Amino acid sequence: MPGARHKILGHVLSGFCHKVNRRKPLYGDAMDTPLNRCLTTLDITLLGVGHMVGAGIYVLTGTVAKNMAGPATALSFLLAGITSTLAALCYAEFGTRIPRAGSAYAYTYVSIGEFWAFIIGWNIVLEYMIGAASVARAWSGYLNAMLDNAISNATISITGEMHESLLSRYPDVLAFLICIVASLILAVGVKTSAYINNGLTILNLLVITLVIFLGFYYADPTNWSEKNGGFMPFGVSGVLAGAATCFYAFVGFDSISASSEEAKDPSRSIPIATILSMAVVGSGYILVALALTLMVSYKNINPDAALPAALGAVHADWAKYAVAVGAVCGMTTTLLGSLFSLPRCLYAMSADGLLFGFLSDINNKSQIPIANLIISGFSSALIALFFDLEKLVEFMSIGTLLAYTIVSAAVIILRYRPVPAIDDKVFGTPQLESPCDREDSSATGTPGTDGGSSSSEMFEALTVGRLRLQYAWLEPLAGGRAPGAVVTSCVYTFTVAAAALCAHNHFLAEPAGLWALLPDFTLTFVIVACLFVIWAHQQSPARLPFRVPWVPLLPAASVILNVELMINLNALTWARFAIWMTFGLLLYFLYGIHHSKLGEGVTGLLSRSASGGGHDSGGWGAVEKTSAIARRVGRFARGGKGDDRKPIICDDELSRRDP
Repeated sequence: MPGARHKILGHVLSGFCHKVNRRKPLYGDAMDTPLNRCLTTLDITLLGVGHMVGAGIYVLTGTVAKNMAGPATALSFLLAGITSTLAALCYAEFGTRIPRAGSAYAYTYVSIGEFWAFIIGWNIVLEYMIGAASVARAWSGYLNAMLDNAISNATISITGEMHESLLSRYPDVLAFLICIVASLILAVGVKTSAYINNGLTILNLLVITLVIFLGFYYADPTNWSEKNGGFMPFGVSGVLAGAATCFYAFVGFDSISASSEEAKDPSRSIPIATILSMAVVGSGYILVALALTLMVSYKNINPDAALPAALGAVHADWAKYAVAVGAVCGMTTTLLGSLFSLPRCLYAMSADGLLFGFLSDINNKSQIPIANLIISGFSSALIALFFDLEKLVEFMSIGTLLAYTIVSAAVIILRYRPVPAIDDKVFGTPQLESPCDREDSSATGTPGTDGGSSSSEMFEALTVGRLRLQYAWLEPLAGGRAPGAVVTSCVYTFTVAAAALCAHNHFLAEPAGLWALLPDFTLTFVIVACLFVIWAHQQSPARLPFRVPWVPLLPAASVILNVELMINLNALTWARFAIWMTFGLLLYFLYGIHHSKLGEGVTGLLSRSASGGGHDSGGWGAVEKTSAIARRVGRFARGGKGDDRKPIICDDELSRRDP
């Protein structure tokens, strides 16, 4: 009987480990999609710029300067911009590898596994939904401030006030209607909505240029003097807290990767649009923050309408109307960007079977998921109706930072994985077989025949994920495992150590002697050691239209900065995030894990192996589907390398137990 229990437990655990770690293979032509591939590089660039330049520049700048960082808000935007740019480069590489809707969700599914992909997808849904709701509230609040609170006073007189900490002071009916109207605009079709977005974004950029010029023209350096608190009145902690909030202003760049499945040439458009949009938006935010705090003292900033109030203070009243036009345009494009990306993420998750099937239905005429868009717009409208803007922004940041962290880590993992991650039919690059990708494999891969391939490139392709020759002395420590496995373990260890280091420094208010620094030294050593071991392995030589430079250093820096910003978010934000994740995990384990398209035809054990030796078994983005943990549990349960399909309790064992 103990043997039977071991077998039952082994089969259950092995099947469970296989399901949560299975990775998505992408077969066939990556450009084939039911969506409409009609967006140019300019369309996608302006989509990213429009999504990022909106409520952040007109509302968030004043809030952070007033309550968190003062004139050093520019440094907060700089830090948040650098962190976002590092993550954006990782997104750009994945966008050239996987031109599909779903953004970080799709990237994680291919590179890490289904469970983490669902976690990221669930958080992206939160990001876009709250992003749309918060922008709608900012749009409404901005108009309310311009009308001397006429809208809020009229609403309160009818509905009364809501006295809950998480809820807003009054139900924002205007914000609700704004979300509905934006959804109707997007329902017309992706190309028409792109034209509208392009026009509004260009007008918004012209207004921002005017604000920057006027800000420096009316600049008063005494607003940065010591009598007014100096340049950094809240200290370094204020700059970091401001950066964690300012990060919200840059989250729109992932709408660029969300549009991959509707781009005409995603391998070229996605990286160009990512780099251009981040450069334009980062420069704009920093210059506006400097201009605002030079015009007026941070103590006198009106957080609800910072720029119009500042321009009024320097007697440039005529410019307030231009700012009002720019604010309306900017917040409208940000709202359109969020409501554009949200249905694409839900569509990708539904198409994979992790969410309800009707969410992936595409309208034949508009070639967009109409039912999906209606649900997305209405959900965002309900959130905008009842919840407070500041709480929404903080709540959104944590999920976004988690997604950026995992995407950055996934770039390192995929760069050292021997299985080819791109399709030669799509990008014209040579297919290189992996020398050792499956369990107990001893076959040597054969490089594809390509007249331009050198012998050194072939050798690199055959040694991807293995130690370089000059680091052979690490073989006792890192040898004996499948190619890429050591790098994956080091990435996990590095991420945990970075989180522990950031948390230790955040919660340790004052160092208490040398012993208090010992954890810092230990964790720093672990981080450096992990990076060194990763560096000692051979990277994939696969040629891509865009590759993140300085791997693993640049993605590792992105991971550390994202984790640092997550640690600086307050405890209530983490508590709300835990509640959201609880609902997500229930949905995954009660529905998604059982309806996943990767589970179709699987008997429930470790029976999903590559069938046949054709191209599809090692298709574009295909990776080994059975995790190392699942294999070990399966071996333990079987007691050897027997067939997975053998009965859990055989007839001989039953006869031996019969009296």
